[in-house]
Amino acid sequence: RCLAIFQLGSALRLNRRSAEALPVLEASLALSRRYFDNETTLLAQSKLAGCLFDLSRYDEALPLYRESYAGLVAVSGVSSETILEGSSLASTLVNVQRFDEAKSFIRDELLPAARRSLGPDHDTTLRITMCQAEALMNNPESTRGG
Repeated sequence: RCLAIFQLGSALRLNRRSAEALPVLEASLALSRRYFDNETTLLAQSKLAGCLFDLSRYDEALPLYRESYAGLVAVSGVSSETILEGSSLASTLVNVQRFDEAKSFIRDELLPAARRSLGPDHDTTLRITMCQAEALMNNPESTRGG
């Protein structure tokens, strides 16, 4: 039943029905916390964060993304899955206008890992680079032209 709830929430979100997916994914996370291991719970948490992001509820998505990224790195190290989770975290940081934090996270941790693991021309690596550019471009504290 837990897997069915998770799949239902994921399918609703995939079909751009995030408002309907939200309570389903919240239930999925609650069930995962009760019955499954840490990695499964972190993945359910990530799906919920993504749904909140889709609904422009970035401040609510941010702590979920932070926790799931840190947990996935601790559980499985650097992998394509953790890099993708880091990309979601970076995008959320930009959306809540935490540009300095986004820049340092991307520059110091995420982009080097993506280039090393996925290669410089991989779609995810390029999306991370675009997120970095957005953080640089939208930061009001950045200097322009010297």
